Amino acid sequence: MRITRLAAALGALTMAFGVAACGGDDDSGSSGSGATGIVKKAESGKLVIGVKADQPGLGLQTGSTYTGFDVEIGKIIAKGLGLADSGIEWKTTVSANREPYIQQGQVDLVVATYTINDERKKVVNFGGPYFVAGQDLLVPTASTITGPESLAGKKVCSVSGSTPAKRIQTDYKDAKLQQFDSYSKCVTALAGGQVDAVTTDDIILAGYAAQEQYAGKFKVVGKPFSEEPYGIGLKKDDTAGCNKINDILKAAAADGSYKKAWDDTLGKSGKAAPELDATKLTNCS
Repeated sequence: MRITRLAAALGALTMAFGVAACGGDDDSGSSGSGATGIVKKAESGKLVIGVKADQPGLGLQTGSTYTGFDVEIGKIIAKGLGLADSGIEWKTTVSANREPYIQQGQVDLVVATYTINDERKKVVNFGGPYFVAGQDLLVPTASTITGPESLAGKKVCSVSGSTPAKRIQTDYKDAKLQQFDSYSKCVTALAGGQVDAVTTDDIILAGYAAQEQYAGKFKVVGKPFSEEPYGIGLKKDDTAGCNKINDILKAAAADGSYKKAWDDTLGKSGKAAPELDATKLTNCS
């Protein structure tokens, strides 16, 4: 009898430990939604989004405020993830640190004139593209430079780690490439006569040329020599987050919020809003 009672007590104790263990597993898991990556992070009420700080019309920092088309796209993505603008922490990125910032977790997303290419796709994932730019040249209004074919012997400025800088190095080797960590430094060098041209995407150059202090001093050559599909960077393994971004972009194209983002920023230059072609959104890896 005593043995039977002891066995029953031990059995009950074992079951109690089993239930407690199961409960512990449930508590240590995700929030219960099954979400991962940026979708799960957004449930916490905060996202860190990397943007440029020196590109008028796209990503420009004034004091603690960021404005521009890329910033508005970031807000659209955050809203689609259920996050208010107040839940966004903006972080300045430059071309050379976008991949490291994503990989190290310093940012959750990067929306920073970030061209999708095969090399970058080896280490990060991309939603989008949400815009397709083209590499061009910004030159003084009196310049005789008419396109990339006339860059031999000319001092051309671009940003370290950027696609435009690499293209000059590989395709236009007779040009004298000067590299800085921001396009604003390139434009300052152009204004001071230290370089003959600045090269990056046409829409970035147009933003600089339209600034009040440079009015009438510069012109965009208007001869694009590449296609630069702008994507939204996130961690390489976050396939669900990438697919969610594409779904949000599709909705933004349909409900008019994409057009509004353009009209409120780059649209002020007089350039009409492009169509966001949902058929060209990336296949998330």
